[in-house]
Order: sequence, then structure tokens, then C-alpha cells
Amino acid sequence: MKKVAFLTLGCKVNTYESEAMLKLFHEAGYENVDFKDKADVYVINTCTVTNTGDSKSRQMIRKAIRQNPQAIVCVVGCYSQVASEEVAQIEGVGVILGTQFRNRIVEFVEEYQRSHQTVIHVEDVMTLSRFEDLDIDEFTRNTRAFLKIQDGCNNFCTYCIIPYARGRIRSRDKDSVLQQAQKLVDHGFVEIVLTGIHTAGYGQDFEDYSFYDLLVDLTTQVKGLKRLRISSIEMSQITHEIIDLIATSPVIVDHLHIPIQSGCDKILKKMNRHYTTDEFAQKLQELKEKLPTLSITTDVIVGFPGETEEDFQTTYQWIQKMHFNQLHVFPYSPRRGTPAAKMKDQINGPTKHQRVKALMDLSHQLQHEFALSQIGKTLEVLIEEPDGESMIGHASNYLKVKTNLPLNSVGHIYHVLIEECQDTILIGSVVSEKN
Repeated sequence: MKKVAFLTLGCKVNTYESEAMLKLFHEAGYENVDFKDKADVYVINTCTVTNTGDSKSRQMIRKAIRQNPQAIVCVVGCYSQVASEEVAQIEGVGVILGTQFRNRIVEFVEEYQRSHQTVIHVEDVMTLSRFEDLDIDEFTRNTRAFLKIQDGCNNFCTYCIIPYARGRIRSRDKDSVLQQAQKLVDHGFVEIVLTGIHTAGYGQDFEDYSFYDLLVDLTTQVKGLKRLRISSIEMSQITHEIIDLIATSPVIVDHLHIPIQSGCDKILKKMNRHYTTDEFAQKLQELKEKLPTLSITTDVIVGFPGETEEDFQTTYQWIQKMHFNQLHVFPYSPRRGTPAAKMKDQINGPTKHQRVKALMDLSHQLQHEFALSQIGKTLEVLIEEPDGESMIGHASNYLKVKTNLPLNSVGHIYHVLIEECQDTILIGSVVSEKN
């Protein structure tokens, strides 16, 4: 039997797309093996959101070629979309796709087998108007399933290369989303994570169907779905309807990831983020009042061109005041072709990394404080894997929880009384299993 190995870099959208491509190889008779093993076909699903993503993509391409020089190496994803010529210069690459044509990858592998000529299919994504359906049956790992509902982004933040790699917003047909969700639940998944490049931008290209409408349909029409999570949502997209739905739905979890990117208005304007810190703070306060158990995490970029030490301290103090429960912190990475890459006053590496460390330390403090606040509460925990002699999983608010349960508890949701906290990990006792 022929063997295929995948290496996925970057975001959850890439994870979903790799699983969909793996399904196509399975249907063609391929066996899935680990990337470090010898395979007939290697697929590297690349990332280009930072310079590190580009470098890691090139590194993994060369690693696959070294592992089996006779293998067919396929390079797909965001890096190959924006830098296909660079990829083509790497000797040993057989198939190059961007962020389209993934549903034909097996066909292109067979084409290369016949011709031994590099197969390149990279389309201008800025002209695309239709969502490319990529279907999955089940994920090879984990107990929660990602469900890609849209692609592309219309925001064009000055630092971001992704609209040029993914194109403008294209939403998946609602019937396709609902069918995929039901299929995942039927395969045993109790939690679905809605994901996309600009997830809550879903429906912006439809006339009469919105992201809110999709949430309603998923929570009412998918039989057996116990948990629905939104991977990321912009504050401007959190409508009063969505707030009320989260507050009343037993299915949508009490956790939102809402990117802020900077806590300094000067930097937000340079980033082309279209909101002020005051506007964000007002909406955040409304969320906390209406959804008192809600956990809110965020993204922050430090070292943006022109960010002074005073600007950074403004961001630090604002984030500390807002009391997010966890931060995802990134040093600014200049991306060729974006406006920010041409801006003056680029920040040096050591300064950026110093600021990353400061905010990561703050993130750890905030996460620990939030974890401590959960002691004495009963949380719904999806058990995911063994951890020593215990089992561990994520609560609906996305904190990790350890408890004593048998191995066959994986994939089940339990009500767990939180009794103590070890750093940011909660420990508790099972009260009951959720029906």
C-alpha cells in the first residue's frame, strides 16, 4: 500500500484542510504515516503569517526531500500561494498548490508520476468568488473537530499578508456546513470549533444569511451536538443577537477569542484596525455584564513600526486593566507587499522579544488569576487524554482540568467540581456526566 505523510504548519484552518486532503488520499488507497517516517508522498501544508512561518515551511520541504528523495513532495497552502516561484526553485518538489485546488491533489500527484515534471497550480485568489468545499469524515487526532465555514478576509490590516494568500471573504453554503457538522457528530465528536480565516465574517457575501443565522441553525438542527465553539471573532461582529444567543444556548460555550492586536490607539490606527480602545472596552464591559461566566482571550502584536516604549506601556497597562484571561502574543513580522513593511521606524528584534516576554509573563499571571477564580465552581469538562494517572480535558471556558476518570471517559463531558489549582491547571472531582 502506498504511504502518505502530512506536515501541517500554522492555523486551525490549515489543520482542517490537511484532514480533508488526507481523506482524499485514503479514498485513493493510501495509508497515512507519521511525517518522520518514509513515505511515497509528503504533503507540507505551509504558513506565511510570519517570516518564521516561511522559514519553517522551507525547512520542512527540504526535510521531506532528504527523508526519501524518491518521494513526491507536495507543497500547498499560504506560503506556496504567495511565493510559488521560491518553492519551485527547491529541487525535489513535485507538486505546488496554493490555497486552491486542494480537492484535486491526488490527481496532481498522479500527473507528476506520469510526467515527472513539476505540477504547479496557483491561482490569483483576489479574483475568487466561490468557497472551495473540502469535506472531512473525522479527524485523525483529538476529540474536538474543526469545521471550516469560510475563507478569505476583507480587512487588509496593514501588517497582514493573509488576504493576499487567501483572497476576499467566501462563505461555505449553509447546507454544506450543516451536513458536515452532522457528519462529525455522527462520527462521535461532541464539540465542533467553527473556524475560518475571518470566521465571523461568514455570510458577508450572502444576501440573506448571516453568521448569527448559522449559529442558530447549528444549535437547533444538528442532532447530538453538545458543544459549539467559535475559534475567533472580531469585537465589531459581536452583535446583541449573538450575545443573547450565547447567553441562552446550552450548546455555545462561554469562551470567546477576540483579537485586540494593540492597546494603543495610535498603533491601532496605523494597523488599520477600525476601532479605538475605548470602543473595544465598552463592548467588553457589556459582554462581561451579560455573560458573567464568559472567558475572553485575545491576540496582541508587539513591535509594530513606530511603537515607542511609551506606546508599549500603554498597551501593557490597558490589557492589564481589561483583564483578559489569556494572551497570544506575537512579535511584528514584516511581510513583503504589505503597507507596514514599508513604514519607517521598524523595531529591532531584541526590543520586540523583550516586549513579547513582558506580555507573556502578564498572560501567565492573568491566566493563573482566572484559574484561581474557578475554585469552588462546577465546570463542564470535555475529557481528551490521559495525564499521568488522571485524565485531562478542556472546560467550556477553555481552561484545562484534571480529574480521576477511566480511559473510556475520553470524548465524554462531565460536570467537575473544581477543588484546587496547580499553576494554570485546575483539579477537581466528577459530580456527574452531562447527558
